[in-house]
Amino acid sequence: MSLDTLDHRAPSLFKQQASRTSQLALYSALALFLMVADARFKITKPVRSVVSAVLAPVQWVVAQPVLAYQNASRYLEVQQQAVASEDAARKELVIMAQRAELADELMQENEHLRALLELKGRNLTPGQVAEVVYDSPDPYTRRVVIDKGQVDNIALGSPVLDEQGVIGQVTRVYPTRAEVALLIDRDQAIPVFNPRTGARSVAYGDASTTRSGGMELRFMPSNADVQVGDLLTTSGIDGLYPAGLPVAKVMTVERRADSAFSRIYCEPVGRVQGVRHVMVLKPKGRTEHPEAANMQVQVDAEKADRAAKARGKNEKAAADKAAAEKKAAEAKAEKAEKAETPDKPANSANPANPAKDPA
Repeated sequence: MSLDTLDHRAPSLFKQQASRTSQLALYSALALFLMVADARFKITKPVRSVVSAVLAPVQWVVAQPVLAYQNASRYLEVQQQAVASEDAARKELVIMAQRAELADELMQENEHLRALLELKGRNLTPGQVAEVVYDSPDPYTRRVVIDKGQVDNIALGSPVLDEQGVIGQVTRVYPTRAEVALLIDRDQAIPVFNPRTGARSVAYGDASTTRSGGMELRFMPSNADVQVGDLLTTSGIDGLYPAGLPVAKVMTVERRADSAFSRIYCEPVGRVQGVRHVMVLKPKGRTEHPEAANMQVQVDAEKADRAAKARGKNEKAAADKAAAEKKAAEAKAEKAEKAETPDKPANSANPANPAKDPA
């Protein structure tokens, strides 16, 4: 028998191993022991540190393709956004250039027409920036207090606006503070103009509880041409607000059959709530408007005429009184003279014919 035919494997008695269940229980107990020991004594922390230091280069190498793909995707996305933004900016620049050119043409045309009509040119109203300090403590009013006052030449009645439109008017002025009544205050009113129809009206602060924070056009006829979305601007006829400032936008129009007037609610264009910085304009003089100036001139002329007439009447009465007193004095003097002169005898009146002596 050759040696190749011999079985060199160990007998089956020596090849027996633990069962699968025993191995599972052993490994589970070992894992539980390691977890408890790691939680209690941190025995795996040095091992974890070593493994992390050894695997750091491997992690870096493996993460490079993923990072490269992410960077490439982000670069392409950012580049597309930049190209789109550039295209939009170029289009907007072209539109703005067209608008600027049109504005220049309209300005030149306006100046030309004003020169033809011999109208006074519009001057920019000077103003200054102010900051809202706090809201008014009165819960029944809608007012704010700004950090400018008399020392900053803030005048009573100055218009107050933000970057969007008019928000109120200065109603009280203190040395270093000023109180601004907002357009939505129930005691506030402002003359407005509808550029679409050319109609003038007055907008009041809406004091109703259902629509707090708005405005209302009062005493507008039911057949008035007012539509939702109309923009109302300042008319400038009050002598305080410059003309053309945005005020409010029409929100609802309620035409009632039982009334001759419509209920028109508006929403202010400016931020009447939560505003922080405002612009305070210098109020226009009340005599700056041509019609107001003419009316003032007429009133002054009438006053002067009445004063002259009254003065003339007084002078005439004084002259008549003086003449009457003079006549009375003359009459009195004449009467006194007659009383003081004695009567002369009749015979002595003719000395050439003396009376004969009866003897």
